[in-house]
Amino acid sequence: MDFSVSEEQEVLRRTVREFLVEKLEPISRSIDEEGRIPRQFAREAGEFGLWVPTVPEEFGGKGMKFLDASLIAEEFGRTDISMATPVLFLLGAAWGYILSKYGNREVASEVLPKVAAGEWFLGIASTEPTGGSDVASVRTSARRVGDQWEIEGEKTYISGALEAKEWGGGHLVLAKTDPKAGNKGISMFYVPASQDGVEVSKLNNMGRTGISTCIVRYNRVRVPSNYLVGEENRGFHQAMDGFNHARALVAAACLGMAGKVLEVGLEYIGNREAFGRKLRDHQAIAFEAADLSTELEMSRLITYEAAWALDMNHPKAPVFAAMAKLKGPETAVRIVKAVMMWLGGYSYTKDAGVERAMRGILSYVVGAEGAANIMRLIISRQLLY
Repeated sequence: MDFSVSEEQEVLRRTVREFLVEKLEPISRSIDEEGRIPRQFAREAGEFGLWVPTVPEEFGGKGMKFLDASLIAEEFGRTDISMATPVLFLLGAAWGYILSKYGNREVASEVLPKVAAGEWFLGIASTEPTGGSDVASVRTSARRVGDQWEIEGEKTYISGALEAKEWGGGHLVLAKTDPKAGNKGISMFYVPASQDGVEVSKLNNMGRTGISTCIVRYNRVRVPSNYLVGEENRGFHQAMDGFNHARALVAAACLGMAGKVLEVGLEYIGNREAFGRKLRDHQAIAFEAADLSTELEMSRLITYEAAWALDMNHPKAPVFAAMAKLKGPETAVRIVKAVMMWLGGYSYTKDAGVERAMRGILSYVVGAEGAANIMRLIISRQLLY
């Protein structure tokens, strides 16, 4: 059993870090303050090959394994601790992979090269006002109208809907095509945000403000028949495949952010003095630092195992992905909270920067890509049934 990162992976990590430190780090604060990711950065990152590396080269990607993509997600988390650009990365990497895997080749060839170039956005639209994490309960409907599909319904907490409207691109949308069949009657469609009838309303999030979160209404939106992704009534299966892959990337991004914040905290307690001693010499803080570093490493290992299992099509990949998604964000929250306590009142100012991390990370505990208790449900069912 080899726990080392390969030489090629180390080169990948170093190269991506150098690019992000140069191009993203100087604008990371303004992304949070201004509430947008600059198009120029998106295009530069596209030219560098960052946005959909998990899709085949014929569609503009690199055919990259998800373990390698997890290393990239970590670097995004380290560099933009608000978690905005990590979201842009992981959505394209996970759902671009799903479109390339199940979608019509013509549609994949139309959409994915533009996403890869940083020109278009691609995401997932599954959550509904009445369903939350219960993906099987979607009420959005799709019916055949000649050689088209007509989609009607409402989605909420959808990332990137304004970007899709302004930049181009769209979302993979889950809709009922056989209302009586439960989760076996759900299909997935690629729906461009530019289609007539797509209406977007922005929600004002407490964090992760650099990428929009929206309500999206589909008012009898028509798309060509080949925009059906995969087989009719197999959308739930495809969505679960996508969420498994997205969860590994989410966990990696959260741990990248947590690692960066912990570094800030360790440097601070090594320099700051209180009661005649450096903070690191107070056992309460030193032991907490030891515990947090251990938790971070444990969470990183299960995240890498999840990504490896997904690459290997291992039967336990879904439960490993759920474990990674459970522990990654929760570990990150604990680290950020502890570091804020170490920094004291300074941490509550925007000058410290750490508050960006706290506001951003909470989205991955309460809901995005599945709330913490949904992950516990997935894991417990694997254990008990």
